[in-house]
Amino acid sequence: MKIIGKSEEIKPTGQSRGFLIFRLLPYWPMFLLLFIIAITGSFIYLQITPSVYQANARIQINEREGAADNKSEDKVISGLTTKQTVDNEREVIASSPIVYKVVENLGLYTTIFQKRGIARVVLYKNAPLKIMVKDPNALTPLERTEFRIVGERVVINEKKYPFDRWLRMPYGTIMFRLNPAYKNDLEGEYSFALTHPKKIVSSIQENIKIEEANKLSTILDVSLSDIDPKRSEDILNDMLSVYSASMVDQHNLLAANTQEFIDKRLMSVEKELLDIETKLQNYRVENSAIDVGVQGKLYLENVSVNDQKVGEINMQLSVLNQVENYVKSRDLTGGIVPSTAGINDPGLSQMVKDIYELQLNAEGLRKTTGENNPMVVSFVDQINKIKPQILQNLRNQRNSLTASRNNLAGTTGNYSSALKSMPQTERTLVDMNRQQQIKNGIYTFLLQKKEETALSYIVNGSDSKIVSAAESSGLPVSPKKKMIYLASLFGAGILGIAFISVKEGLRRNVMFQRDIAALTSLPIIAEISINIGKNNIVIGSQQRTLIAEQFRSLRTTLHFLGIGKKNKRVMVTSAISGEGKSFVASNLAVTLAMTGKKVALLDFDLNHPTLHRKLNMKQNLGISEYLEGSALAEDIIQPSPINENLSILLTGRLPADPAELILNGRAEQLLDYLDEHYDFIIVDVPPVGPVSDAYILAPLCDATLFVVRHAYTPKVFVERLDENIKLNNLPNPAIVFNGVARRGYGKNNYGYGYGTGMVYGEVYTQKLID
Repeated sequence: MKIIGKSEEIKPTGQSRGFLIFRLLPYWPMFLLLFIIAITGSFIYLQITPSVYQANARIQINEREGAADNKSEDKVISGLTTKQTVDNEREVIASSPIVYKVVENLGLYTTIFQKRGIARVVLYKNAPLKIMVKDPNALTPLERTEFRIVGERVVINEKKYPFDRWLRMPYGTIMFRLNPAYKNDLEGEYSFALTHPKKIVSSIQENIKIEEANKLSTILDVSLSDIDPKRSEDILNDMLSVYSASMVDQHNLLAANTQEFIDKRLMSVEKELLDIETKLQNYRVENSAIDVGVQGKLYLENVSVNDQKVGEINMQLSVLNQVENYVKSRDLTGGIVPSTAGINDPGLSQMVKDIYELQLNAEGLRKTTGENNPMVVSFVDQINKIKPQILQNLRNQRNSLTASRNNLAGTTGNYSSALKSMPQTERTLVDMNRQQQIKNGIYTFLLQKKEETALSYIVNGSDSKIVSAAESSGLPVSPKKKMIYLASLFGAGILGIAFISVKEGLRRNVMFQRDIAALTSLPIIAEISINIGKNNIVIGSQQRTLIAEQFRSLRTTLHFLGIGKKNKRVMVTSAISGEGKSFVASNLAVTLAMTGKKVALLDFDLNHPTLHRKLNMKQNLGISEYLEGSALAEDIIQPSPINENLSILLTGRLPADPAELILNGRAEQLLDYLDEHYDFIIVDVPPVGPVSDAYILAPLCDATLFVVRHAYTPKVFVERLDENIKLNNLPNPAIVFNGVARRGYGKNNYGYGYGTGMVYGEVYTQKLID
């Protein structure tokens, strides 16, 4: 006797991948619908989502040293330069002041739309009109508002507004100006929106990318993404132009302030020099003094050098006072940047420039982000750290210059003692000549510094060079159509798989043969489709349906359970009522009878018999009467109306205690009698769950068919099968998977088992339902 174990169970070709395809294939109509919805949704999304283009430009940055690192002997020119690196300039290009200036120049706070189909397209240079705002900073944001152009008027909410006039609107003072180059229909559906410049600045800064072309070069690649390719080009070009101009303006600002300071000093010294020369000439006329003597000339030669040095020190002290007043002022941008001309400390000059640049950056951010922005707070903290350093530097230099001046004054005092030995007239004349020489020296020094400062304008040219102007991409960089379609199809597939997994995987009842194989080691020898017809007997000599062939397959498989000439008895049972054991037993008996063998079908379900109804037979004397001894075996055997080789033994009158009646020993006698007269004996017994009748009859049988019904039998009962078989010694058990329904939404016979629903030669005509 050979019994198929779990390892010998007939399985489909392919492993988990084949099983997945098998699970999903019946639901192809649902997947087709999901894919159609996904493609349609992607198409609509691409229609309403504006395409984004990328513009690219290149700029070369010439790195240079700052005043603190510059080794030039010319302190004025070197003091007017600031340190410049690629990393610094990359941040400066996208800084708020630069971008804010671009937004103002291009009027980016106004956007005009035109409705085309289901999408609204942004119009930039090709808009029918241009909207100008008088004070962009006072602008109140306005959502998209519809407008029409009727004649020489703009109609908004049925109100007409003229062109080329400033109009006070609730959202700001604006002006409409007709675009003379616009040639399209003015009667289209147009709308406009107003956005605060701060928001536009933030949006541009988020979309701009500035990267080095490579690690060894000083060329920066600047790119910007925008929904209008022309607008992205204009923004980048204007941004680079504003950046270059701001660098030149920043470099020339200190030079201009220095020259202004020198001009004021020249005017003052020139006036003083004229006064002294006038006094000297008048004194000579009044006192007939033509020139100083030899002793006076010697004195003037000795003190002239000291006097020149004292004049330079006084000018430096004046510069230090101006710098101190500037640093102590609360608003560093309120006045001009003080000149540091004549100061030989490049560190002080650099700190003054640094504090001024930090204040400019902080003020620019305040306009676009607010007072409490973290970057503004960071700039203010840096300013507060530099201020004490500058003041300490000023004190040290002032003390040093004052000491030098006092030393020179002492030396000059020694020379002045020689004046006392001169006549009064000559002494006065020498003193006046001395004052004239001092002023001449200061005047000459200032003229020299003025020329040096003028030369710095040439030095302070632009340190950047636009290598290539902005040029937008011909094709949009997003959204990427292929990626959108693929992602939507992938998402639809995942959604469909998730739906099927939830629908079929979370059920507590048996759904697949795979479930049975995972819960028990018993072999599955047959799969029976669900019977949707009215006849309980689904097999006959002329029937070529799927379910009929499945019972023929079951008949063949009995050989592998050892059923033959010697072992004839097959017990059919289930876990609970309603799994179709009587249906399987009756059709199996008919299938065996069709081979010409004599078959006996016994209804041993003495609790709830159903076999007589399936065979359209009436209860008469039956197994109960035989077990009680009131009838003989020949009396209870009835011929079947379905096949002449099939005999039926019904239950008869239901006893009060079926289990005790079966245990009286006459059941074995009945089966022995049938062994002598029949080739096969099919015994329909009660479910093993509610009653123990099946376990009592099990030792008298040769094989056990355990019926499991699709979507009906709880998994927990199948899981207990192995344990129950060991405890109750069921002979040669095997499972029949019954009532397998069609899966999915198509018309193909895809089931929950491994069958395909096809028959050799013809297509089955039986229809299956869920």
